[in-house]
Amino acid sequence: MKHYLSLLLQLDQFIRQKGTGSPPEFARKMGISERSLYEYLKVLKDLGAPIKWSRQDQSYYYSIDGQFYISFL
Repeated sequence: MKHYLSLLLQLDQFIRQKGTGSPPEFARKMGISERSLYEYLKVLKDLGAPIKWSRQDQSYYYSIDGQFYISFL
């Protein structure tokens, strides 16, 4: 579970920096398959992350400012 959450946080960081590259590039950067990338992106979207794709920038980005945050209170 810790590895899974770590991947989600890493995805979030790349998306916030608008430095993902194309899906195949992003998957390579993450060290996962492209199929897994789409599954992780879906999880973030299901959790409310407003993830969009920019053809111009060739990157995923958030349509509003924010970040994914995991916490135990």
